Amino acid sequence: MQQNALHLITRPKLNELLLSLELWGHHPKIMLIRIFVYNTKIIMPAATHFMSKLKTLIETKLFQNFLIAVILFNAITLGLETTQFGRENAAVLHIIDAVILVIFTIELVLKLTVYRTQFFKSGWNWFDFIIVAISWAPTSGALSVLRAFRILRVLRLFSIVPQMRRVISALGHSLPGMASVIGVLSIIFYVSAVLATKLFGQHPDPNMQEWFGSIGASAYTLFQVMTLESWSMGIVRPTMDLYPESWLFFVPFIIITSFAVLNLFIGIIVDAMQVMHEEEGKPEQTFATKEDMLRIEAKLDQLLEKTHK
Repeated sequence: MQQNALHLITRPKLNELLLSLELWGHHPKIMLIRIFVYNTKIIMPAATHFMSKLKTLIETKLFQNFLIAVILFNAITLGLETTQFGRENAAVLHIIDAVILVIFTIELVLKLTVYRTQFFKSGWNWFDFIIVAISWAPTSGALSVLRAFRILRVLRLFSIVPQMRRVISALGHSLPGMASVIGVLSIIFYVSAVLATKLFGQHPDPNMQEWFGSIGASAYTLFQVMTLESWSMGIVRPTMDLYPESWLFFVPFIIITSFAVLNLFIGIIVDAMQVMHEEEGKPEQTFATKEDMLRIEAKLDQLLEKTHK
């Protein structure tokens, strides 16, 4: 019970408590709080001390930079396997790959040891766990195709580098808004595909039949137009040779899809990144440590000395 008491107070709450003690001054209830702090002041067992040191180790900048270096080195070795040099030195690269996999596995074991069930409450930890698990899958027989998925280890940079993690998190937060934009864009595409099929797909010209002969063909052609890939000389001008007024259809379509709707995606992602940045600026809610409890007890002792005077 005493050990759990250390986790009942977080640092923000601790600061509030210290402020309250300053305001209370000589209030008798200060004795009760002192008794509580005294009871929670325990000597950390050797196992708990070891776990604390281990947690500090895996969260250090040096450890994170080491993992980043290993991931980048692994990316290079996996790329070398596709070259002539890699085929000539396949045995060496295989040993290097096995050592790197062991390093990643040890990292996950350390995190599981420190965080235990809390480990699986993070989506990034699940991401790392799945990638490493895939790497341990057999690479012979029917599962030999999984060997190619070893390159997914490079994606672990997303979970380790804070800047990359922030971008991916922003993309995740923007998915609900992007779904709405995709819905609007889908409706515009469907309506435009039906119109293009009715307007241009009835002509016997082979190009018109290939581009607008069906709703599916029209949708694919309009997607090419939206990306502005050969839209003028490849699609619109040949269509205008047969339908001179067809620009009245294509120009508004390009303006709506390429310059308006697609820019909404950028706006949603930028807004999500701004929200993520604001959330990161908030003070972190961390648990009070033994040192924090000693600090508050010292503060209480000072107030008690003032009371006796």
